[in-house]
Amino acid sequence: MKRLLILASALVLTACAGDQEDIQGWMVEQEKGMPQTIKPLPEVKPAPVVKYEAEGAADPFVASRIEPETKTSRRGGPDLDRRREPLESYPLESLQLVGVITQNKKVHALVRADQNLHQVRVGNYMGQNFGLVTAISESEVTLKELVEDMNGDWVERISTLLLQEQQEARK
Repeated sequence: MKRLLILASALVLTACAGDQEDIQGWMVEQEKGMPQTIKPLPEVKPAPVVKYEAEGAADPFVASRIEPETKTSRRGGPDLDRRREPLESYPLESLQLVGVITQNKKVHALVRADQNLHQVRVGNYMGQNFGLVTAISESEVTLKELVEDMNGDWVERISTLLLQEQQEARK
């Protein structure tokens, strides 16, 4: 078995030697048509030195030239850092005032959102327009909402949430 392997290897190597001669002959033939000398590279001339005088001109490397402008005049905007209250995730139109209770001389409104009742007092927020509860009476809750106008400024708007019985009477 080993002899057979050695014999096969020898045959393969002798076959390769024949291919090598063909390649060697081709390379000698190709060398005949090549020029004997290589032209030297052209001399590189130094670029002229130009003094950069930009005194008083705009600096092209300032980041503000690349970044878009952002509005800084957001007068009277809402406090975006405060923690959001549960009723702020509902539009004001979907909330219903179902009752008012007084407890220890403090007035609370009962507001329904979906199937849940929430107690609301002056100073709480509700609605999606940053609505701050400013007053609670027997028949309505008054809110001060902040709405962004077309110029990007914040405008106060007074809204009311009427007692459910009064809303039905108005229809």
